[in-house]
Amino acid sequence: MFEVLRQTGVVRLVADSKWRRQRLLILCYHGIAQEDEHLWRPALYMEHGVLESRLEIIRRGNYNVLPLGEALRRLRAGELPPRSVSITFDDGMANFAKRAFPLLQSYGFPVTVYQTTYYTEFQKPIFNLICSYLLWKRRSEVFEGANELGLVPPLDLRTETSRNAIASNLVRTAEKDDLSGAQKDELAAKLAALLGIDYQQILGKRLLHVMSPQEIAQLARQGVDFQLHTHRHRALLNEELFREEIQENRSKLQAMTGTPAVHFCYPSGVYKKEFAGWLKKEDVVSATTCEPDLATVRTEPLRLPRFIDTSAQCCRV
Repeated sequence: MFEVLRQTGVVRLVADSKWRRQRLLILCYHGIAQEDEHLWRPALYMEHGVLESRLEIIRRGNYNVLPLGEALRRLRAGELPPRSVSITFDDGMANFAKRAFPLLQSYGFPVTVYQTTYYTEFQKPIFNLICSYLLWKRRSEVFEGANELGLVPPLDLRTETSRNAIASNLVRTAEKDDLSGAQKDELAAKLAALLGIDYQQILGKRLLHVMSPQEIAQLARQGVDFQLHTHRHRALLNEELFREEIQENRSKLQAMTGTPAVHFCYPSGVYKKEFAGWLKKEDVVSATTCEPDLATVRTEPLRLPRFIDTSAQCCRV
């Protein structure tokens, strides 16, 4: 859609119009690849050079990149400057500190990071992601001897469907057995050993890790805005448990940044109508979804749309 608009010249008309001035474009990014993660999950990971090209489009287009909180206040007041944009990153992966922030800083663009916090203190790869990544690394092979992992051999890794099924089985086993973070990491290490992958090398590079408390504190001092994304990256359909996720996430973020977080992002874009009332009880003032649109003064503050920018597309409206 965006490429068609660009080619027909409509983008410039929309960008300069009164209609566009009354709307806020919120961009969503996730990970910036350190190695080959963009080949494994192109919808989740973007190459550094692709992100740079996106930021260059924003700069050359004279877009006004605003901090999220300021942008939302000015939207409600009808005081948005032309071509208003806010940039957000979900999850707070370690590659944000290594790859994304230096680039954003060089452009002088403010950014909001919706930071999940469980893995900030448990500095290991996110379990479901590392299982999927390890299997993908051996995507042309078939393996025997997977019984100790609770899997039925052979492990045929030659199709995405098969790899996804194996990863899902590992996650279900971990949930069924109520494995701790450390136990899940041991399971991931066993999977790596079975596949002949150097797990210690992955740990050393901090692939699929989230940022540490020290990194978050440092980036907060440098102006990065850290906001709520739940403690364990889950939106539970129970009010007490849902609010506990918000409370723990906020408490840990405030300890790291010194600032109370009041903006929220629904994990994986999962939105239920009852969430809005629960968020209000926790004094959350805005919440973003993964629904593609521009925000207007009439948009429900706890259901703000965002455009997810990936390696395969570019948001230019």
